[in-house]
Amino acid sequence: MKLLAKLIAGIIAGIAVGGIYYLVGDGGTMSSIMEFIVRLFVTMQSVLGAFIFFTIPFIILFFIASGISKIGTGSGKVVGATLGVAYLSTLGAGLLAYAVASFIMPRITGDSQVPEEGAAIAPFLEFDIPPVMDILPALVLAFAVGIVNILKLDVMIKFFDQGKDITEFIIEKVIIRILPFYIAGVFAGMAATGTVFDTLLVFGVVLLVAIILHWVWLMFQYTIAGSLLKQNPFKMLKNMLPAYFTALGTMSSAATIPVTLARTKENGIRARIADFVVPLGATIHLSGSTITIVSCSIAVMTILPGYDIPGLWEMVGVILLLGVVMIAAPGVPGGAIMAASGVLMANLGFNEAAVAFMIALYVAQDSFGTATNVTGDGAVAGIIDAYEQKLNKKA
Repeated sequence: MKLLAKLIAGIIAGIAVGGIYYLVGDGGTMSSIMEFIVRLFVTMQSVLGAFIFFTIPFIILFFIASGISKIGTGSGKVVGATLGVAYLSTLGAGLLAYAVASFIMPRITGDSQVPEEGAAIAPFLEFDIPPVMDILPALVLAFAVGIVNILKLDVMIKFFDQGKDITEFIIEKVIIRILPFYIAGVFAGMAATGTVFDTLLVFGVVLLVAIILHWVWLMFQYTIAGSLLKQNPFKMLKNMLPAYFTALGTMSSAATIPVTLARTKENGIRARIADFVVPLGATIHLSGSTITIVSCSIAVMTILPGYDIPGLWEMVGVILLLGVVMIAAPGVPGGAIMAASGVLMANLGFNEAAVAFMIALYVAQDSFGTATNVTGDGAVAGIIDAYEQKLNKKA
């Protein structure tokens, strides 16, 4: 919650500075002073944004390569089934969000939009740091290295594990700390044109839609699990509420694992299944996060100029990639959207303004997305338990 509070403070500061400049109008000493301050904020956005986007390929490379190499313990069929169910759940959640958002968001946003880039206040200097590699090459290389690391090549595993540790340290100690200042610069530039308030009102509705979709998807997951186990899905979901509310407070799937495990076993899931599926699900099952990212990305594209809502098959490709790259998400608030932003930039053409919106929106509901992820892990465990029992009967 500390990060959310800081982001809100950054948004307020940016709106205040840009809003005062917009209200005082052109000409006069006060206008000149406020223009100078707004340009400072926008310059800060340019410098910090260059560093943030420089790190994204490293996030994708090291986290995916390290994560893939660690998947491969336990029964092969159970591991494969767990990966498959978690991935299908993430894909299904993304498609649900796309269908609903594509219908609702254009009606919510209406004629709301932020100004064209040419109308924005220019920074004192344009600061650009070319990344070492583009997003897609980083993704392909991460897959290749991750698969090779399954062969247990100790030197490579150590290199990418340590690379992950370094990158995670930079995210937690540097990027997360400068995000409020970056967001302040973005909103200062927007407020200086007078269009920010309509945008914020729209995004409040977008977040509400995303949270409702979280609960719809949880009901769907537990309906399937309950039918396979011949249990009441509503009772199963009720038993998982302590895990849901724990995740709301911690904003961490990993920190919630003990509670998720206990409540999953309370639903009658056998211990050896729960002990394997729940910790793995905390890493690979990200249906709640996917719902939010897809919903918010559609909203951003309906507001920002120059974007069109992608077609179904184009969005399927984006969701498929999101289901993979967010496995790389570090255990810090906002980590998932930092990893996912590379896909949004490469596949949907998001610029810095669009990514800044996504970061602010995602962090605003990070706890709800995480709560949906971990609560859904209990349903995945139930499905795998039923599958494993069926395998044993055939044996």
